Amino acid sequence: MANQNLQVSYQVLWNRLISVVEEQAQALVRTAFSTSVREAGDLSAGVYDIDGQMLAQAVTGTPGHVNAMADAVGHFIRRIGSENIFEGDIYITNDPWEGTGHLHDITMVTPSFYGGKLVGFFACTAHIVDIGGRGFGADAASVYEEGLYIPIMKFAERGEVDETLVRIVRGNVREPDQLIGDMYALASCNEIGYRRLKDMMKEFKLSDLAGIAEYILDNSRRATLERIAALPRGSAEGELTVDGFDSPITLKVKLTIEADRMLSDFEGTSGLDKKGINCPLVYAKAYACYALKCAIAPEIPNNAASLAPFEISAPQNSIVNALHPAPVALRHIVGHFVPDAVYNALDKLIPSLVPAEGAGCLCNFQVSLRPRTDEPAPEHAVRSEVLTFNSGGSGARPKHDGLNATAFPSGVMTMPIEATENVGPVIIWRKELRPDSGGVGKQRGGLGQYMEVGARDGHEFDFQAMFDRVDHPARGRHGGGNGASTTIAQDDGSAMRGKGKQFVPHGRKVMLAFPGGAGYGSADLRDVGLVKRDLARGYISAESAKRDYGLNDSDISEVNTAIENGEPV
Repeated sequence: MANQNLQVSYQVLWNRLISVVEEQAQALVRTAFSTSVREAGDLSAGVYDIDGQMLAQAVTGTPGHVNAMADAVGHFIRRIGSENIFEGDIYITNDPWEGTGHLHDITMVTPSFYGGKLVGFFACTAHIVDIGGRGFGADAASVYEEGLYIPIMKFAERGEVDETLVRIVRGNVREPDQLIGDMYALASCNEIGYRRLKDMMKEFKLSDLAGIAEYILDNSRRATLERIAALPRGSAEGELTVDGFDSPITLKVKLTIEADRMLSDFEGTSGLDKKGINCPLVYAKAYACYALKCAIAPEIPNNAASLAPFEISAPQNSIVNALHPAPVALRHIVGHFVPDAVYNALDKLIPSLVPAEGAGCLCNFQVSLRPRTDEPAPEHAVRSEVLTFNSGGSGARPKHDGLNATAFPSGVMTMPIEATENVGPVIIWRKELRPDSGGVGKQRGGLGQYMEVGARDGHEFDFQAMFDRVDHPARGRHGGGNGASTTIAQDDGSAMRGKGKQFVPHGRKVMLAFPGGAGYGSADLRDVGLVKRDLARGYISAESAKRDYGLNDSDISEVNTAIENGEPV
C-alpha cells in the first residue's frame, strides 16, 4: 500500500511539474517583446534535473526548440562548470550547435536551488527578430555573417546582470530595445518556473527532485520501449527532394525498427549548401525524434527518457549535420522537411499510419522597411523590421483531411494581421485560404493561403523570402494528389525568388500563394457529401469538383441553391 501511495504521489508531482513549465511558457508569451513569441508561440520551456536531463516541457512551444533544448542544458553545465554554478545565476547562449540551431534563438538556463542546494534547472528559448549581421535570411556564406554570437556564459551572476554583455548586444543589433526586452523576458520566465518549483517542494516536503526524476524517466523510458517493441522489425528507406537555394536538395533516410530503439540514418543526404539553409544535427534530430514520437508514442510526455530510444545519425557536413562555420540562419527550411522524409520510410514499414507530405517549412518572411529613396520621403517614414509567421496546408491523414494553413511539424501559430501591422509600417492587403491548393484524395490535403504584402505610403522595403515547395510540391500518398506549389511575384508581374533578400520599390506589393498539403488515397473514394461540403465552403472550385471528384452539374446546382437559401450542405 505504501508503494502504491508513493506512485500516486509521484504522478501528482509529475502533473504538477508539467503545469509549472506551462506557466513558465505563458509568462514568456505575456512578457516577450517579439511578435514571433507573443503571437506565434515560437518558444520552448522546460525543467531539468541536476544532470541536465529534461523532466518536463511546456505544451506551448515548438518541437524544434524544445527537443533541441533537451540537449542544451548539458552543454551549459559543462561550459559553466559545476563549481561556478551559484544561486541567482542566469546563463545565456545563441550557439547554433549547443543551443537550438541558429543565432536567432536565444536560450537561457537558470539553476534552481532549494535549502541552499542545487535541485535542478529551468530553461527556455525564444526566437528573436534581429541579431545583427545580414539579418534573418539565407544570404550569408558563413555563420560569421549571420549575426552576433553569444557563447554559453553568464547573463547574471548571483543576481547581478552583466551590463558589459548588455552593451555589446545593444551595439550590434538593429532593434536593441526589443532584443534586450526579450532577454529579460526569458530570464523572468525561468524565474516564474523557479518560484513555482519551490512552492511545490515546500508543499510536498521535498528536499530534492531525485525521486520524482527517477519516476518520470523510468516510466517514460519503459512506456516508449513498450510501444517500439510492439512494432514490426525491419528497415526501409525514404527520400524527399525540395527546392534548396540555387539547386534542389535531397533528404535520404534509412529507418530501422529494432526491439528497443528506432534508428534514422541520413546517409546519402545532400551536402552543405553555400547559403544559410544548412541544418545542425541538433535541429534535424529534434524533428526526426518528434516525427517518430508523434507516430509511435504521442501520449507519452516528452522528456529525456521518452526521446532517448529514437537515435539519429547523419554524415558530417551533410545538410542535416552542418558543422561550424556553415551558414545556418534558415535551418528550419531543411529541418521542417525531416519528418516528411522519415514518414516516407515509416509508411513502408507501417502502412496507413502517417500523413501525406505537407507544406513542410513555415512560410515566413521578414520585411525591412525604410523611407523611400526614389523621391523625398515624408517625415512620418521610419525604419522597421517586421517578421511574420505563416503556414501552408498540412498533409492529409489516413482518416482525416489535412489542416488548412496549419504548421506541421513546427506547430507555431499563424500571426494575426493586426499584430503584424502594429509592429511597423507594413500593410497586409490580403490574407485568405487558397482554394484548390489541397491535394485531391479520399482525404483532401490542407489548403494554403494567399497573401498580398506592401508598405505604408512613403516606404520601400527589402523582402526576405524564406519559402520552399516552389518547384517541388508536397506529394500525395497511396494515390492522393499533390498539393499546390508556392508562387511569389510582385504585383506588376515581376518574378521573385523563393529565397533571399529582394528589393521592393515604393508602391509595389508582393503577391504570395502558399503551398497546399498533399492528398491521401484515391479521389474516387472520397465521400460525395464531403466533396459537396468542400464546394460549399469554397475549399474547392466547381471545376475541381467535376474534374477531380466526378460531381455532376445537378450536384453542383444543388450545392449552389443550398448556399443561396442559407441551408446546410
